[in-house]
Amino acid sequence: MIVQQEIEALLQRFNPDFLEVLNESHQHSVPPNSETHFKVVLVSPSFDGKRKVARHQQVYAALAAQLEGPVHALALHTYTPDEWRERQQAAPQSPDCLGGSKAESKQV
Repeated sequence: MIVQQEIEALLQRFNPDFLEVLNESHQHSVPPNSETHFKVVLVSPSFDGKRKVARHQQVYAALAAQLEGPVHALALHTYTPDEWRERQQAAPQSPDCLGGSKAESKQV
């Protein structure tokens, strides 16, 4: 859980109204207890007036070291507080992974 905790700590710079960091590695073809695939839901007033691409760029910059190292995949869901209320405080569900050996085993 070290990587997940690092991500949570680094994203505090956005002064989030809501922050959820989920380790979704277990849904992928990786060894048990991996910390390689994450979903981040980040709600922050600092995103007001910014497009989704700019928001994601800010998050990528904050997590640059993790993205160069242990993190293989990062699903980002970034919202302003108003957008989050409009969404009834719900982020999209992650799709099932079909990569690596999981896709190969379904073709057999």
